[in-house]
Amino acid sequence: MAEFSWASRSPLEHALVTGAHGARGVEAGVSLTEVRNFDLIQVMARRGKAAELVNAAKGRFGVAAPNAPKAMQSQDATLIWSGPDQFFVLSKGGKHTMDTLALTLSSPASLSDQSHARALVSISGAKARTMLAKLSSIDLHPSAFPIGAAAATSIDHTSVTLWRGNDRSDGQAVFNLLVFATFAESLWHTMLDAAAEYGADIGQSEEF
Repeated sequence: MAEFSWASRSPLEHALVTGAHGARGVEAGVSLTEVRNFDLIQVMARRGKAAELVNAAKGRFGVAAPNAPKAMQSQDATLIWSGPDQFFVLSKGGKHTMDTLALTLSSPASLSDQSHARALVSISGAKARTMLAKLSSIDLHPSAFPIGAAAATSIDHTSVTLWRGNDRSDGQAVFNLLVFATFAESLWHTMLDAAAEYGADIGQSEEF
């Protein structure tokens, strides 16, 4: 009998090998880190209730829901624009799940749990923008894509949600992307190839 388990697994479980990748003898120009064990809920306004959703989200998170391609940071969640009148709620620790969000958001919005349908990858380092420029047409210059900017775009023909997080302690920019789990391994290998010439530091984390 084939083994079966309901335990959730990372879509990059077999593809991600931690440690150095690509060029050796140089300081890694790119850091690629998969973030695991997060909660991701998609919130979509019901017809005619976009304004009501804005108010409900503000009451729940203490920040306005993004009405443009932006990522808004609250005390314990990130609200990421995913299209007109819709956004993702990204969090950790079970604070913002389907059950808890339904109490305040189910009237003005439809909710969909995407926690196991997406992979989350954090990209940083001195060559992060250069690496991403190989794969995407988005202008990631700080003047065009500042902290908090977001985009529903494609990377190497794969649909992703991309946003810029807070800079690292060394001042390097941090880019985060969500990709459908079924495409995650393919995109991961594409990013590894794009980062190889700069040297890459590969890891995984339970923290954002």
